[in-house]
Amino acid sequence: MVLEIKNISKNFGGIAALTDVSFSVEKGEIFSLIGPNGAGKTTMFNMITNLFPPTSGNITFAGDTITGIKPHLITEKGICRTFQNIRLFPQMTALENVMVGGHCRIKSGVFSSVFRTKAQRNEELKLEESAKELLELVGLTEEMENAAENLAYGQQRRLEIARALASNPQLLLLDEPAAGMNETETDSLFDLIKKIQAKEITVLIIEHDMPLVMRLCDRIMVLNFGKKLAEGTPAEIQNNEEVIEAYLGSEEDEQSA
Repeated sequence: MVLEIKNISKNFGGIAALTDVSFSVEKGEIFSLIGPNGAGKTTMFNMITNLFPPTSGNITFAGDTITGIKPHLITEKGICRTFQNIRLFPQMTALENVMVGGHCRIKSGVFSSVFRTKAQRNEELKLEESAKELLELVGLTEEMENAAENLAYGQQRRLEIARALASNPQLLLLDEPAAGMNETETDSLFDLIKKIQAKEITVLIIEHDMPLVMRLCDRIMVLNFGKKLAEGTPAEIQNNEEVIEAYLGSEEDEQSA
């Protein structure tokens, strides 16, 4: 087990965003959080990465409690994420954006960087080569020297994933990576996430594209009004009456829409 969420709750004033939610993610699997807007999915990501702490409950990663520790320490432990809204450095090149993601693994300090020591230069070269390999993985080699702001929307999404991978995570959190993508871009995203899984990186994904979720994920958990509604395989979720009523809808609903 790589990640364990135990009895997590989060209150904002008098509003309960999450209430007593528990689940676990196994090493190497693709696990999805789904549910209606406002169900608490992104709040859960924010708990895991400690953008704000939970009101109660505990989070364990690779056997260590990470509840409440600083976000940069969570990254160092091996968790990285993307966001719903693209957060690239728009005027940096694609290569530079990915290299920024890898700087958390650089050992050279301020002195080495200022005086450009041999060790620092060697680290920078290795970082650049690693960034180029990641750009190849996400299909952006030809865009390496282009500014991020000049890339197409789907390319920017993939660049964000490359930047996250540059931190060498064990667990990658993807927050609605297919949002705004067309069918071709979504198929490319499917292939990319499967390649990431093949590298033995565990993936936790929030996504509203149900066809993508159902063919991509090993297991799914459904949130509704901040509470856990169901958990299981894609087939189990698709046939869960409570989930159909609360979120997925039935075939009859689709035909009458």
